[in-house]
Order: sequence, then structure tokens, then C-alpha cells
Amino acid sequence: MAANAAGPASRYDVTLDQSDAELVEEIAWKLATQATGRPDDAEWVEAARNAWHDWPATLRRDLAGFRRDSGPDGAIVLRGLPVDSMGLPPTPRVNGSVQREASLGAAVLLMTACGLGDPGAFLPEKNGALVQDVVPVPGMEEFQGNAGSTLLTFHNENAFHEHRPDFVMLLCLRADPTGRAGLRTACVRRVLPLLSDSTVDALWAPEFRTAPPPSFQLSGPEEAPAPVLLGDRSDPDLRVDLAATEPVTERAAEALRELQAHFDATAVTHRLLPGELAIVDNRVTVHGRTEFTPRYDGTDRWLQRTFVLTDLRRSRAMRPADGYVLGAAPQPA
Repeated sequence: MAANAAGPASRYDVTLDQSDAELVEEIAWKLATQATGRPDDAEWVEAARNAWHDWPATLRRDLAGFRRDSGPDGAIVLRGLPVDSMGLPPTPRVNGSVQREASLGAAVLLMTACGLGDPGAFLPEKNGALVQDVVPVPGMEEFQGNAGSTLLTFHNENAFHEHRPDFVMLLCLRADPTGRAGLRTACVRRVLPLLSDSTVDALWAPEFRTAPPPSFQLSGPEEAPAPVLLGDRSDPDLRVDLAATEPVTERAAEALRELQAHFDATAVTHRLLPGELAIVDNRVTVHGRTEFTPRYDGTDRWLQRTFVLTDLRRSRAMRPADGYVLGAAPQPA
């Protein structure tokens, strides 16, 4: 069964024992080789949903518990998942790389997504692929996004969007050969008690604008200012992108500076190895990445990413044919 252990920052950490790992690999290979269509197709996702129910009961319970309460760090790492490391091609080097064909990694990601909710994607991002490659791209080293290799600032995924993902999943297929690249996470549950009262008040006020990334190509009026903290004051949600959220008052600017300082002070760095899956609760946790130096020789870090929506119905008007890709322009959050 799955073995649980608290990490150095009390984050959730689940390692599959040999029997569970073998069962998950068997189920994943069956899905990858026998399911009809491709991972983006509705029938493939349905097959992944059915296959999820065959996973070890202890592992399904672990993820159900995390879905209900993501803990003080808002992240979990599953270790020992199958990724077919020996059969991997060279790490892709092109911008917009995705996984359109059936694979072991796609099977693991979409089965897990169906266990947490539903997979989802956004048409302007990598053409709406449900399984997306996160790889460094030559010439994009300074890019604030998944193709870059500079320090990636903390952000909620698609913070500007009304239907931003509830969970972000990152599966490691190939580790950074230099050992430097790391996923960084910071949770509002850790940070909130450390903030000054004035900063907390400012973060609850509608004094911040968060812009969409250029890939969304949105036009129209600028969104109305909105707060960074939302929901219950004792356990708030978080909506911020330190590269795209702009304060509209001086107190808001000071609050963002203090918030960033405490993100840095409380952050956990996950240097993922092949077969390790990090799941970030995008509602309460921001994520980023350490700086690293790619080699561009086929051995660079290769993660695959899938988004999860826990209530797919809320975005129905944006999903043609009740599919998994949100295509229409969002309303301001």
C-alpha cells in the first residue's frame, strides 16, 4: 500500500510500494495501448476515468483526502509512478510541445486527473492539449512561463481566469541533469499568519489587476480591480501572479512586496525525479521554478502538465460540445 511521510516542510508525500506501483503500471499500460483514440478525445478520457477506479484503494484514498484538504502546504508528491524512462525520446526543444499520442505518462496524468475531478485545458494555451510538455526552449530562456529557464516567479496558474485550474499536476519524465531545476511552491496557509494586519487588509481589498498572458490574445476593457485574497477569512483562496498582478494603490504595492517576501521565506522546493508527480492546489498555493541552465542536447528536464477542474459544470458555456477545452473568452473574475 501507499506509505505516507511528512516531508521537511510537512507537505504530503506518498510513495507507492512495489505491489501498488506494479498495479498502476499495468493499468496505465493497458490504457495507453488499448484505449480508443488519443488522450485529447472524450472517449480516451472516459477510459482513463474507468481505469482510475482500478487503482489501489489506499492510493485513491490518499488523493481523495488531499482533494478535500490539501494541508498546510497545498501540495502533494506521489513517488514511484510509471513513466517508461528507458523508452523516452530526446526531450523536445520546440515551443508549444504537447503529448497528443497515447503514452504511459498521459495515462498516469489523465487517470489521476479523473480521480481529482476532470482534466481541463485552455484553447489559447498549447492549442488546448490536455497533456502539455514543460521543457526549456532555445531562445526563450528569459520567458516567464513553462518554456523558460530563468527564475519563474510565483503565480497561481491562469490567475486572471474565471475558471482557473483547481489543481496543477506536473509529472517528471526526465530530471534536470544538472540537479538545479526545481518546482517551488508556497501556500497562503503558511504565509497568512506572518503578514502584517495592514497587508492582510490590503490583500482583501479590490486593489489589484491581473493581466492574462499574451497567448490568450484577449481584447476589450481592462478588468476591474479585484482582491488577492478571496473566500473565507480564516482559510482564504489566493489569486495572484507576481509577474502579471499590478497594484492600483500604494498600500497594495507594499502588500505585494511583503507577500512575495513571505512566499520566498516559506517556499518548498521539489526537485522531481522520473516517476514523481507533484500536484499543486492552485486555489491556495502559488508555484514557480528555480533558475537552471539547459543543455539542449536531448537530456534536459522534461515534465508533463495537466490541469484539473473540480467542478467542470461551472465552465460549461466556454466548452464547446461539453468537451474538456475552454475556448471562449472568460468573464472578469
